[in-house]
This record gives sequence, structure tokens and C-alpha cells, in this order.
Amino acid sequence: MDRFLGLDLGKKTIGVAISDPMKIFANGLVTIKRTSVREDIDKLKKIIEEENIDKIIVGMPYNMDGSKGPQAQRVMSFVDLLKKEIDNEIIYEDERLTTLEAEEVLIKQKVRRENRKEHIDKIAACFILQSYLDAR
Repeated sequence: MDRFLGLDLGKKTIGVAISDPMKIFANGLVTIKRTSVREDIDKLKKIIEEENIDKIIVGMPYNMDGSKGPQAQRVMSFVDLLKKEIDNEIIYEDERLTTLEAEEVLIKQKVRRENRKEHIDKIAACFILQSYLDAR
């Protein structure tokens, strides 16, 4: 059964979340430490293949006024390269404040500050994917 993938594309890491087979819930899958665009794309392609991914939901880091800044341009450039290598539909989802929400979750769970970094992008990817799933 096909699933959806949620991505939080940061400068240093890529948070990855996956839907359940019924496409109701988002679950954190992995945080990929970015190395090179080639390796990052290869890692994502492997996940897409292994997890039978149908659709990819990518967090779009709009500015608070709704405009697209430098980070949004980086996300779109990476997605353009990814699109050349896969046939999956890719959808942008507003990701404003997802990192703050993810940090709040980790604080409530009493995760130590030095350990939050390894989880924050994966949780932000969950918020991005869950937002899309809830809106469907």
C-alpha cells in the first residue's frame, strides 16, 4: 500500500516523516545528516523505493509575510533536482512555525537541549505531513 513522505529540508539535516498505510497519521522516520546533494537525493530515493511512497510533501519555509526568502529558494532548487530523478508527485506545504512546535514537543517531553537537534527536524517533518493529511 502506498504511503506519503514528509520532508523538512534544512541546511544541515533533512527531517523525514512517513504516513501510515491509511494516510491518517504521520510518524517520524529518520533525520538525514546532509552531506552532498547527490548523496541526499540517493538516500531519499532509497526511502521512497523501500517504503513504497506515492506522494512527497515538502515543507516550504515561507517568511511570516507569506513571501519566499533565501531558504525557500534553496528548498525549491533541491526539489527541482529531486524531481529529475523520481516520478512521484511533490507538494509544498507551509511549514511556518513547525520547528517551534517541534521544539515545544521536545521541551514538554523533557528532552535535554543537546539531544533535541537529532529529533527536531524529524518532528517538524511530522507536523508538515500531518498538516497535509488533516487538510485532505
